[in-house]
Formats: sequence, C-alpha cells, structure tokens
Amino acid sequence: MTAGAETPLPERIPDRMTWWTSTGRVLLALLIGGGLWLVTIAVAFPDSGKEPAGVRPLLMVVVDPVVGVLATGLLLLRRRLPMTTGVVTTLLTLVSTCAVGAQTVVLCSVATRQRWREIVPLTLLTVAVGVAYTRLFPTGEPLPLWAEALIGLLLTAVIVAVGYSIGSRRALVRAWVDRAHTALAEQRARVAQARAAERTDIAREMHDVLAHRISLVSMHAGLLAYREDLPEEERRSAVAAINDNAHAALTDLREVLGVLRDPDSVSDSVAPQADLTMLEDLIETTRAAGTGVVLDEDVADLDTLPGSISRTAYRVVQEGLTNARKHAPGSLVRLTLHGSAGQGLEVAVTNRRSVAQPDAQVPGAGLGLLGLTERVELAGGELRHGWEGDDEHRLVARLPWRP
Repeated sequence: MTAGAETPLPERIPDRMTWWTSTGRVLLALLIGGGLWLVTIAVAFPDSGKEPAGVRPLLMVVVDPVVGVLATGLLLLRRRLPMTTGVVTTLLTLVSTCAVGAQTVVLCSVATRQRWREIVPLTLLTVAVGVAYTRLFPTGEPLPLWAEALIGLLLTAVIVAVGYSIGSRRALVRAWVDRAHTALAEQRARVAQARAAERTDIAREMHDVLAHRISLVSMHAGLLAYREDLPEEERRSAVAAINDNAHAALTDLREVLGVLRDPDSVSDSVAPQADLTMLEDLIETTRAAGTGVVLDEDVADLDTLPGSISRTAYRVVQEGLTNARKHAPGSLVRLTLHGSAGQGLEVAVTNRRSVAQPDAQVPGAGLGLLGLTERVELAGGELRHGWEGDDEHRLVARLPWRP
C-alpha cells in the first residue's frame, strides 16, 4: 500500500463476512430437510415389506421432498418478506419433513433481526406446528403433549439463540464499520483543515517576504518609466535598487521554498528570519527608496523580547511601511515602538494622506492586512488599522510580552 492511500470501507456489511452465506443457507436447508426426511422414512418403514398403519407412502416419499424443495426456494424472499416467509415455511412443515430445513433457516434469519415481536410469534407457531405434526403422523408411542411441546420449544430456542447471536455479531461489525466511517470522515476533515492552514501560512509568509521587495522594484521601475528626465546618476541608482531588491527577493523566495519543501533539511546557510534586530536595515532601505521614516522607540531590554513576538512586530512594521509607500508616496511615516516585559509591546505605523499620486500603481490583492491580522492573532495580540479623521492612517499592533 502506498503512503497516504486510504483503505476503502464497505458501505454495508457483506454476507461473506460471516459463515451465513446464501449458498450456505440453501445447502444447510437441504441438508437438514434431507436428513430428517431419511430419518422419517427409516422410522416409518422399518420393514420394507410391511406398510405401517396410518402412514401415507405417497405423501412421505414423493410429495414431502417436492414441498421441501419449494420451501427452500422461498429462502429468496426471506429479506423482503421475513415474517410471511417464516409463517409459510412453518406451515409447510406440517405436511413435509424436508421443509423443516428451510423453516429452520428462515427462523434463524428472522432471529438475526433481533425483534422480539417477530421472534416470539414465529417461535410459538413453530412449536405448535411441530406438536401437530407428531399427532397427525405418529411414528411410535406418542409422548405426553407437554413433553413434546417442551422438546419443540427447546429445539426452537437453540435455533433462535444461534440467529440472535449472528444478529448481535452483525450489529457489532456494523457499529465498527460506522465508527470507522466516522473516524475516516473526521480524519479527512482534519487533513483538509490542516491543508487549508498550510496554504494560509504559505500565502502569508510569501506575502511578507516578497511584498516589501517587489514594491520597491515596482516603485523604481515606475520611476524609470515615467521620469525620462532623470539624471544619469539617479537612473543608475534606480537600476541598482531594482537589481538589488530583485536579487534579495529571489534569495528570500528560495529560502522560503526550501523550508517549505523540506523543513528537516534546513542548513545553517539559510538566513535567520527577520526580527526587530534588523529594523534599522529595513528603515534605511525604506529611506533609500524615498520614503521618510521617523523612529520613536521606547522599548526596555529588547533582548528579552521573545523571538516569535519580535518577528511578528517586524512584519507589522514591514507591512506598514510597504502600504505607506504604495498608497501614500512622499508622505512622512512615523514608526513608534513602546513596551516592556510584563506590559506588552505596541507597534504603531502612522502616515498622513498623500497629496501626490504614485507614478505606477503596485497591484495588490488586499490580503496583506488580512494575513497580518492572522499573524498577530496567532501571536496572542490584536491589530487595528484605519483612518483617524481624514488625514492620518494608523496601523497599531499590540503584542504580548511576558516577563
């Protein structure tokens, strides 16, 4: 079996799961009926040259097996008409010993349904017909009526017990199969949920890694496309910025894909994930792209900040700077970091509405803030963003910082 392959489960319990097969039923009915017929013939005709009084040879030798075969054919109706088949085959045993085999199988089949309102009447009818048969066709000194009824009841009880046991086993196996189906459905739901979570994580990580770099590339490319009067030095600087950011984006993408492809094979050559220790580099890159950034930092003992919180805070700053550069070009961005152990960390990125329109619109799916909100919530914090008044946009994240 290949890895990840699912073993199909049956929708219903097949008959081959027990010894009680259709072929087995027919053979058992013929075996029981034929055996009883031979015993009856042997008892009724102990001397082949003398016919016992009260016994009709034609009925016992010819009609009896024919009726038994017909009763065996009624086994085909035992599922659709269980009680009707049971009553008919039981009544046929009144004139045919061979029909006892089919009647036994039908009684056992009815007992497997475990419905006492069906089992009790059919059991009483079986005992009554058996007593009536011994009275109509006696083969020797008759037993007392109560003795014959008791013997018939005990034999019938054995048949009913066997059928009831088979029904219990079927119910148990059916419960196991239903439980397996439920477990399989739950497992599929968990797998689908895990895959959806993985896709979300991948999309969020790819956005966080590439959005900042690609926005810088797009901005410089737009500058080259729409500003034909740029001095040669600025043109070369823009081309160098495009080359550097494209190379950095490919490097970051390669590292992310390597981690996603095989997390266990991550080598020391993979650069550490960006966190607040790299904040200065991010700010310098943003300033070099033409966006003014003012940093207001009041963080006590940044070294004690947990790595996951530091990485999340870095992503908040990165997304805020990227959005400000895309949607408010030329606007001054104020970056504020406040917090300490035990009080939490607050990161705020504020920019005013830009009067100038960007030379080239950077396409976006609007998923950056959605993914950032998910990231902050996973870290145990909360994120707010929106316009305050008409002129100022604030992106504020509050993150836990346990002492």
